[in-house]
Amino acid sequence: MTTTTPGPQSVAATLKKSAEGLVPLLRENAGRTEADRRIAEENIAALTEAGLFRMTVPRRFGGHEVDFRTFLEITSELSRGCGSTAWVATLINVCNWLVGLYPEQAQQEVWGDDPDARVCGVVAPSATSRAVEGGQVVTGRWGFASGSLHSQWASLGIPVVDASGQQIDQGAALIPMGDLTIEDTWYVAGMRGTGSNTLVADEVFVPDHRILSVTRAVQGTYPTEHTEETLYRSALVPVLALVLAGPQVGLAQAGMDVVTASLAKGKGISYTFYEKSSEAPSTQIQMADAAQLIDTARLHLMRAADDIDTWAASGEYMPFETRARVRMDTGYVARRSREALDLLLSVQGAGSFAEANPLQRIWRDQETGSRHAVINPAIAGELYGRALLGIEEQVTPLI
Repeated sequence: MTTTTPGPQSVAATLKKSAEGLVPLLRENAGRTEADRRIAEENIAALTEAGLFRMTVPRRFGGHEVDFRTFLEITSELSRGCGSTAWVATLINVCNWLVGLYPEQAQQEVWGDDPDARVCGVVAPSATSRAVEGGQVVTGRWGFASGSLHSQWASLGIPVVDASGQQIDQGAALIPMGDLTIEDTWYVAGMRGTGSNTLVADEVFVPDHRILSVTRAVQGTYPTEHTEETLYRSALVPVLALVLAGPQVGLAQAGMDVVTASLAKGKGISYTFYEKSSEAPSTQIQMADAAQLIDTARLHLMRAADDIDTWAASGEYMPFETRARVRMDTGYVARRSREALDLLLSVQGAGSFAEANPLQRIWRDQETGSRHAVINPAIAGELYGRALLGIEEQVTPLI
């Protein structure tokens, strides 16, 4: 008797179906996740069992190694249930992908004994380093470490220095969570459940094989020996930016779900003759406009995902102008998603902000998550405009 390994399309379909099936659970636990300021353990267990934390783990370690279109379809679907859970699933999966760029030795240390090991990360090099034989000794603090409460490893930005203390590179140091402490600093208006606290290292040794050169990675040079693996040829900054837009579309769709259900119950419009809001042309137009904005956001999200996947499959690194366009698409998705949710709040009225109404949490989560520095639509517009006009001097190295 012979057996066959499920193909990528079959795996993707199964994972997407699992994500869809988890939405009611995540929605039910969303209030508790926010109140506890951490993802409900029931959610973490369900995502683990469904394999949704292994989307970007190499197949060599029992992962699914899905493309970024599938990744974004799944994380946007999870966001329909709980923005915080979707955000943590996003950050852990993209940091797992990042580990796939490291040398095999580092990957073995993370997943060799545990294919379900989870990785969080912060790119900003908010640390000091000291060169020693075989690596760097690191001391630092990294804020906004989403998913750190549920991770076993962290990839953290550091300056790489030589023996004289001179910085020679920017790196991402892969450090076991056991070598770090977590400071409880995440007190915010939205995305409260992400547990995006501050990680602290005090004189932690990091061997050379667990330090990824960010400078070289931005240009598409990765130290993984497995160059045949398409997923890990994807362009660094487009990936790190675009994945943050997936939950934005899902949150807007979650708002559409809530308002549509409310209108179906026959909600009226106060101080008008409309006993049913759904009968008002103004409501109909606003709902249509909101749906169109969500569709527009999703189309740009998937266009950018296809850019990433297509160039990775080609074996060539994504060209500069296309990378800049993906940054532009990321900001555009966030902007259109916010506009859609704003319309939906207007349809629902002031009752949207009642604590009992899930729409206010969805709104706070989106307002917070969509303002991540890498998403910033204004900066994205600047860098894309410069790329289009052939201006070499840029506003950020992260393109």
